[in-house]
Amino acid sequence: MNVLIVDDNEAAADLLQELLTLQDHTARCTYTAQQALDAAAAEHFDAALIDLTLPDFPGTEVARRLRENPAEGTPKLLVAISGFSAQDTGGQSAEGLFDHHLQKPIDIDKLERILAQAAS
Repeated sequence: MNVLIVDDNEAAADLLQELLTLQDHTARCTYTAQQALDAAAAEHFDAALIDLTLPDFPGTEVARRLRENPAEGTPKLLVAISGFSAQDTGGQSAEGLFDHHLQKPIDIDKLERILAQAAS
């Protein structure tokens, strides 16, 4: 799978990219919401891992824009990533925007199961 990683914590995003590459995925990191939207417009991604707290606008807005304006390359699988649990985000991972929510630090085995399920 080709995975878009959206996280303003560059070290965490880069590490996740390396881990996904070791799992035979391709991945691209972006560090702002606008970079993510630009990347999704220019390249096909199967999935996007989107941090809920980004410097320019919330990850929920990235997901909303991807869902509302689906282009051919728009990721079908959207996964919210956050330092908070889904219950603690105060509704930030709004129903219908994200397919899954993963709390940081991300359980790479759980992420791999989500990606494998989406690929089948």
